[in-house]
Amino acid sequence: MPVPGPGYSITVRLEAPPSASAAGDLTSAVGRAGGVITAFDVVESHTDRVIIDLTCNALSANHAKDITDTLGLLPGIVVRKVSDRTFLVHLGGKIEISSKVPLRNRDDLSRAYTPGVARVCQAIAENPDDARRLTIKRNTVAVVTDGSAVLGLGNLGPAAALPVMEGKAALFKKFAGVDAWPVCLDTQDTEEIIRAVELIAPVYGGINLEDIAAPRCFEIEARLREKLNIPVFHDDQHGTAIVVVGALRNALRVVGKDPADCKIVVCGVGAAGSAIIRLLLKQNPGDVVAVDVDGIVHRDRPGLDDNLKSIANVTNRDNVSGRLHDALVGADVFIGVSAPNLFGAEQVATMNSDAIVFALANPDPEIDPMEAQKHAAVVATGRSDFPNQINNVLAFPGVFRGLLDAHARTITDSMLLAAANAIADVVDGEKLNASFIVPSVFDTSVAPAVAEAVRKAAARQA
Repeated sequence: MPVPGPGYSITVRLEAPPSASAAGDLTSAVGRAGGVITAFDVVESHTDRVIIDLTCNALSANHAKDITDTLGLLPGIVVRKVSDRTFLVHLGGKIEISSKVPLRNRDDLSRAYTPGVARVCQAIAENPDDARRLTIKRNTVAVVTDGSAVLGLGNLGPAAALPVMEGKAALFKKFAGVDAWPVCLDTQDTEEIIRAVELIAPVYGGINLEDIAAPRCFEIEARLREKLNIPVFHDDQHGTAIVVVGALRNALRVVGKDPADCKIVVCGVGAAGSAIIRLLLKQNPGDVVAVDVDGIVHRDRPGLDDNLKSIANVTNRDNVSGRLHDALVGADVFIGVSAPNLFGAEQVATMNSDAIVFALANPDPEIDPMEAQKHAAVVATGRSDFPNQINNVLAFPGVFRGLLDAHARTITDSMLLAAANAIADVVDGEKLNASFIVPSVFDTSVAPAVAEAVRKAAARQA
């Protein structure tokens, strides 16, 4: 069951009587309402009252309101203000630009700006490749979205997508020292998006496409890769695929299975699912069976779009049909990037022994992890409150660090696999077990390892 977490953390400022029982009454009230107290601070003390900041985690915005209402009903308690700590983090945005060079006097200004900068401009005009050496292009990525598929929230548009893109940029900087900037486009027209990215590309050393709905995202990425001389990477596709493939390599080591002997079911054939399937196929698995909202993807199924047709042509060896429950029978691995609560423990029981379940739908996975553990040997989710979190932050910072360091002009499947293997290798034999198949997102060795693997792969293909 979900537990209160920091995503819905509130600080309630309230007045309480200066009695010995006040603190106990407040903490008991929060507990009865299902909240978890994380801080209790007396900020003012008077003879007739105390002012308290009570911080607690909740399950949702509605739950936070229930907690606050419960506190307000206590005798002598006055709720003054409620602050949502997540919103406070976002006030004024989460990123900023700062200068790398001092601008203390006229000499500094002459070198950084006019007249000295003119010489640098002329050098780049004579040799455009010098832009990678003499400008921010060397270390800068555009995080581009149209806001059409924001997290699991749907089509919210570019303005509502901006907090996610800011967060992405902050993660780039934190984990890999990459300077990234949000580019939220006020259009969902494929041609306009492609042209807009073409026009801004001279500034950047790479393009990270983000939260663009399928199937448009496939065409946008493919055509930009053809047009641009810098890497284009759709993180919802390839970032997810990299981490899943790396985690699966380790999960199979835990249960002692070879990919060539495994039937793998992938549920969800949008951006992430399609990329996972394509990268998995580079590992030569025994069989991959794709499942979407209309059931198993097979070559004779009517109404397949171009993406599903291409998937059908390279998966489902025996061309079987049916629903998800049918696909799970005899499967060794389930990978879900789809929707919550699709099956239960009884379906996991129909899979092969030592089954692996990656239920990655967020915030609610395809199966309750506790249910999956009744029959599966290894379980992973996309959540931070269960073991084995599959999180794209393990991939994209290091991938772009490696691409930028290599001055790469494109990105290939070999680079993606190199990144996946680097993530897997961080979990060495002494650390590896059923509850630890991927490193922590805060493991500082991950991004450098991924970057080095991608840089070497890029150098081999240069």
